[in-house]
Amino acid sequence: MTEHQGHQEHRGHQQNTRAAYDGVVELYASLFSDRRLEEHPFARAMITTFAELVRGTGNLRAADLGCGPGHLTAMLNDQGLDAFGLDLSPGMVEHARRAHPELRFDEARMESLPIEDGALGGVLAHYSMIHTPPAEVPALLAEQVRVLAPGGLLLASFFGTDGPDPVRFDHKVAPAYAWPVDRFAELMDGAGLVAVARLQFDPESERGYLDTHLMARRP
Repeated sequence: MTEHQGHQEHRGHQQNTRAAYDGVVELYASLFSDRRLEEHPFARAMITTFAELVRGTGNLRAADLGCGPGHLTAMLNDQGLDAFGLDLSPGMVEHARRAHPELRFDEARMESLPIEDGALGGVLAHYSMIHTPPAEVPALLAEQVRVLAPGGLLLASFFGTDGPDPVRFDHKVAPAYAWPVDRFAELMDGAGLVAVARLQFDPESERGYLDTHLMARRP
């Protein structure tokens, strides 16, 4: 594959994902609300712990990448962070702005974040890298490390699998990938992050994958 073909494939999957989420904004917002998160105490606990650790850095600025309808951006702000949301889907950004007019939301691509170097105390990537082909994930992690201040934290959430390799599956919105937790942790390490915590649990989903949360710190 030539570099041009790779770039075209990269832009193609992004365009397809953006269009897919633009088409389900209201449904997605109704499913992924604060009430839904309250039914998942493990995920809530990891996000709450993440917010507490970010507060402890003294740098309250945090980005919610792939923020969708903005419910987790609002949750982070409720927990004392100066959080803002970024999303590939203009429809999601528009909904988030309506739902949370007091917060900042912008359209952005995860491989080119509109954030200065070392600016943030925290980055939340809550299932926002699941549609990215595995070969492109290291570049996203490197970009997230770039915008973190020393001591800043990344919390990445994704679908976990027990197999040796990432597994592509048909997500309800767009094709997605489940990751072996150790493989994803190795990518974080390769990006220059130091592991802080990991959590996996069975969400009793028909997909058969584990909900996985990995937290790491930039040295």
